[in-house]
Amino acid sequence: MASAPDLSGAQDPGPFYHGTKADLEPGDVLEPGYGSNYGARRRSSFLYVTATLDAATWGAELAVGEGRGRIYRVVPTGLIEDDPNLTDKKFPGNPTRSYRTRQPVRVVGEVTDWAGHPPEVLQRMREHLEELERLGVEAIED
Repeated sequence: MASAPDLSGAQDPGPFYHGTKADLEPGDVLEPGYGSNYGARRRSSFLYVTATLDAATWGAELAVGEGRGRIYRVVPTGLIEDDPNLTDKKFPGNPTRSYRTRQPVRVVGEVTDWAGHPPEVLQRMREHLEELERLGVEAIED
């Protein structure tokens, strides 16, 4: 059984999700240290999770790589904290319920019944991210 998350940095009961294009199985462990899906794609010191399917959907749709987007239910193994890329800078508080952790997260299942954003909304988001990249704005604070 997966260990309960340490929520001392973020008081959110979850459940938690991670959107990606990686093909994972229950029991797999995700760890920080891989290239980010955004900006310059530098190695990230954090792994990002969310407690909303909408935020996980963005992660699945915008992730780099081949294949279809996937959303996994995950359990953090340690401390999680509010994601400063979204909280307070863009949205007061944490309405997106987005978090980051320096600790691994364990995959406990896959969400298969999620619906993507409308194509025109997804295209606008991609254009926005391309514009940030063109301007040299790093989208991820690490």
